[in-house]
Amino acid sequence: MSILLPALAAAGAGLALGAGSELRRRSIDRWLLPYLRQTFRRRSPRPGAPVHLLLCICDHFEPQLGNAPRKIADRRVDHWVSEYPRLFDRFRDSDGQPPRHTFFFPEEQYERDHLDALADLCRAGFGEVEVHLHHDHDTATGLARKLLGFKDKLIANHGLLARHRATGRFHYAFIHGNWALNNCRPDGRWCGVDNELDVLRDTGCYADFTFPSAPSPTQPRKINSIYYARQVRGQARSHEFGVEVGSGDTPTNSLMLIQGPLSLNWGKRKCGVAPRIENACIQGNQPPTANRLKLWLKARVQVPTRPDWYFVKLHTHGANESNMPVLLGEPMVQFHRLLGEKAAADSNFHFHYVSAREMYNLARSAEAGWQGSVEGARDFELEWNYRTLVQWSDRSRNATSNGVAELDARSRRPSAVSCP
Repeated sequence: MSILLPALAAAGAGLALGAGSELRRRSIDRWLLPYLRQTFRRRSPRPGAPVHLLLCICDHFEPQLGNAPRKIADRRVDHWVSEYPRLFDRFRDSDGQPPRHTFFFPEEQYERDHLDALADLCRAGFGEVEVHLHHDHDTATGLARKLLGFKDKLIANHGLLARHRATGRFHYAFIHGNWALNNCRPDGRWCGVDNELDVLRDTGCYADFTFPSAPSPTQPRKINSIYYARQVRGQARSHEFGVEVGSGDTPTNSLMLIQGPLSLNWGKRKCGVAPRIENACIQGNQPPTANRLKLWLKARVQVPTRPDWYFVKLHTHGANESNMPVLLGEPMVQFHRLLGEKAAADSNFHFHYVSAREMYNLARSAEAGWQGSVEGARDFELEWNYRTLVQWSDRSRNATSNGVAELDARSRRPSAVSCP
C-alpha cells in the first residue's frame, strides 16, 4: 500500500498535467471558465415553448484559396452560382424564404467577374455579399483605405451592400482573415492594427461576425454572445469583453459582435475520452446534423428581450473543394429537409434563413423591444434594395474619398475612446 499510494498520486498528477496540456493545445483554457459559468444558462428549449431558429451561414468565400490560378478560381465561383439554386430552391423556411448564404468576400482577392456572378445569385434571393480581409503588419490608415476602397467597389461596380433606412449611408459586415480581429493573435501576425474596432466602425461596419475561432488561440474569452465591444486605446483584443445587446443602453463608440455557438461535444469524443469542440463550423468533416443543431440551440446565443429567438451563426470556407461535397451536396440537402420536417411535426418550432445583415437587424429589433414577427424585422435598420443602391452609388463614392481623408487625419491622433 505504501508503494501504491505514491504511484496513484503520480498517475493522477500526470493525467492532470496531460489534460492541462491538451486544454492549452486546443486553446480551451482561454474560454473554459466562461463556458463553465454558462452551465445553468446552457439548456435545450423547453418542450412546448416557441422556438424561432435564426440560421445564418457566413462563408469566408475565397476563390483564390491556396493561390489558385484564375481558371480554378473561376471554376469555384461558377460551381457555386450554378449549384446553389439548383439544390436549394426547392426549400423554404417558415416565412417562405429560400436558404440564404452570406458570402464574405476577401478584399485582396477582388475580381470583377466573380463579384458580378455572386451579385446575380444574391439578386435571385439566395444571399448577400459582405467584407472579408486578410492583412498583415498593417496600419490604421492602410486598413481604412482598403476597407473604404473595397466598399466603394462593391457599391459602385456591383450594387451590393446595405443601406441604413434613416441616414441612407452604406454599411457592411466584417469577418477578419486568419481570425486575427483587433490584432489578437499571440504572435502579432495577420493584422497589426490595435485600434481595429474603431477603424471598422468609422468605415461603416455594422457588426463583426468573426467568432468563434476555436481551437485557434485567437478565440476570445467571451463566448456565445451578441454584444457591443469598445476599443481600449492602444490595446489589442479589446473585443474580449463587452456589453450584451439588450441588457442596457448601447455603449457609445462601440461595435456589435455576433458570435456563433461554441461548446464541448461530449457525444463525440476524441479517442473516446476528450470531448470535441463544437465551433459552429460547417466543412468536409463537420456536416450539419440533428445532434449539432441541438448543441447550437442549447448554447442560447440570444438577446434577452426575445427568449424565443435563437441566433445560430455558422461559418465555413465554401470555395474549398474539400468542403463543397457537404455545402453543395447531400449533407446540406438533408439538413434543410430536416428543418422542414421538424417544423411540420412541431407547431412551436419555426426556422428562418437569414443573412448576416438580417441577423443584425433582428438583434437590433430585439434590443429595441420588437415583439412582432421575424419576417417583419428583417429590414429593421439596414435594407438591401438594389434599385435604391444604384441611386446612392455616386453619393457613396464621394463619401468614400472624404472618409479616407478624415481617417488619415484621425489615425495621427491618439484615440479618445476608453473603457471604464
